[in-house]
Amino acid sequence: MPIANARMYSATPAVAAAWKELLAWVLRRADLDWEVIDYVAPKPLSELWARDDLGIAMMCGLPFSEREPQPTLIAAPVPSPERYGAKPVYMADIVIRAGSPYRSIEDTAGAVVGYTLADSVSGSVAPRRFLSGIAYRAEVSGLLNPRAVIDALAQGRIDVGPLDSYYHDLLRADTPGFASQVRTIASAPPLPIPPLVATAPLAPALVQRMRDALSEVERAPELNSIRERLLLRGFAFPDPADYAALARSSP
Repeated sequence: MPIANARMYSATPAVAAAWKELLAWVLRRADLDWEVIDYVAPKPLSELWARDDLGIAMMCGLPFSEREPQPTLIAAPVPSPERYGAKPVYMADIVIRAGSPYRSIEDTAGAVVGYTLADSVSGSVAPRRFLSGIAYRAEVSGLLNPRAVIDALAQGRIDVGPLDSYYHDLLRADTPGFASQVRTIASAPPLPIPPLVATAPLAPALVQRMRDALSEVERAPELNSIRERLLLRGFAFPDPADYAALARSSP
């Protein structure tokens, strides 16, 4: 039996509960009796993405573009904040400690930079490219997720680091005290947002049922509060080829 999961953007317990409720609604709408599973940190997302029974789950665009066979792209979230332009995109926010004297990216030269895992576009690939012209004194890599980046900044272990912008927005909306420990000094260019994919073999008609249900999310009045909590406009249905450039940009 395929499973459903939204760990990647479960930024807080309340946000995780909202994603579970949303996916359960989609599955009911598509007449699918699948389980929405928990898969909480620090369990590695790479192990989740390696499974062959994902019916609908969020996956970073880099492993999606590189995995063989490539998963089926079901849909992609469209964040509601204005900076996303009603498109299925996101970016890497470059952040520093809230009280840091830095005012620009150039000011961070000679500092300590932190990155998340190597297979993360927003936490490693995109910010490394964006910051490639800055000479840093040292690098801390392997930070688990955006929360770990904020913790490392707050503890003084790093001076600058990247946050997945959508995850960052979810943190600021649901846990403003935690998120206020850092501030953004720049953002990398927009990229295709991590999609909802399936690794299980699914019939085309079943995939279309899920897409039909996801297309209704934007208009369903019973989901108003969930969309608000998730900063979610709805879902788009991009071409898998949109993610091909992410594989080519891998270090």
